[in-house]
Amino acid sequence: MSVIYILLTISIIVAIGFFIAFILAVRSGQFDDSYTPSVRILFDDELVKKKTDKTILTKKD
Repeated sequence: MSVIYILLTISIIVAIGFFIAFILAVRSGQFDDSYTPSVRILFDDELVKKKTDKTILTKKD
Protein backbone atom coordinates (compact mmCIF):
# COMPACT_ATOMS: atom_id res chain seq x y z
CA MET A 1 0.00 0.00 0.00
CA SER A 2 2.90 2.37 0.64
CA VAL A 3 4.01 1.92 -2.98
CA ILE A 4 0.77 3.53 -4.15
CA TYR A 5 1.45 6.62 -2.04
CA ILE A 6 4.99 6.88 -3.41
CA LEU A 7 3.80 6.53 -7.02
CA LEU A 8 1.00 9.01 -6.44
CA THR A 9 3.37 11.65 -5.06
CA ILE A 10 5.86 11.10 -7.87
CA SER A 11 3.13 11.40 -10.51
CA ILE A 12 1.80 14.61 -8.92
CA ILE A 13 5.31 16.09 -8.85
CA VAL A 14 5.84 15.17 -12.53
CA ALA A 15 2.45 16.63 -13.48
CA ILE A 16 3.22 19.89 -11.65
CA GLY A 17 6.60 20.00 -13.43
CA PHE A 18 5.00 19.63 -16.85
CA PHE A 19 2.39 22.26 -15.99
CA ILE A 20 5.08 24.74 -14.94
CA ALA A 21 7.04 24.01 -18.12
CA PHE A 22 3.90 24.62 -20.19
CA ILE A 23 3.14 27.93 -18.45
CA LEU A 24 6.72 29.11 -18.97
CA ALA A 25 6.60 28.14 -22.66
CA VAL A 26 3.35 30.05 -23.18
CA ARG A 27 4.65 33.14 -21.42
CA SER A 28 7.87 33.13 -23.45
CA GLY A 29 5.85 33.16 -26.69
CA GLN A 30 6.86 29.74 -27.93
CA PHE A 31 3.35 29.03 -29.22
CA ASP A 32 2.90 32.35 -31.04
CA ASP A 33 2.01 31.86 -34.69
CA SER A 34 4.21 34.00 -36.87
CA TYR A 35 3.71 32.05 -40.11
CA THR A 36 -0.05 32.26 -40.65
CA PRO A 37 -0.34 36.08 -40.85
CA SER A 38 2.21 36.18 -43.67
CA VAL A 39 0.28 33.58 -45.68
CA ARG A 40 -3.20 34.85 -44.83
CA ILE A 41 -2.97 37.57 -47.50
CA LEU A 42 -2.89 34.86 -50.16
CA PHE A 43 -6.30 33.54 -49.11
CA ASP A 44 -8.08 36.81 -48.28
CA ASP A 45 -9.29 37.40 -51.86
CA GLU A 46 -11.16 34.12 -51.99
CA LEU A 47 -12.97 34.86 -48.73
CA VAL A 48 -13.89 38.39 -49.84
CA LYS A 49 -15.38 37.13 -53.11
CA LYS A 50 -17.62 34.71 -51.25
CA LYS A 51 -18.78 37.44 -48.91
CA THR A 52 -19.52 39.87 -51.76
CA ASP A 53 -21.53 37.22 -53.63
CA LYS A 54 -23.75 36.79 -50.59
CA THR A 55 -24.22 40.53 -50.18
CA ILE A 56 -25.16 40.93 -53.85
CA LEU A 57 -27.82 38.24 -53.47
CA THR A 58 -29.27 39.90 -50.42
CA LYS A 59 -29.36 43.32 -52.12
CA LYS A 60 -31.37 41.94 -55.06
CA ASP A 61 -33.97 40.42 -52.77
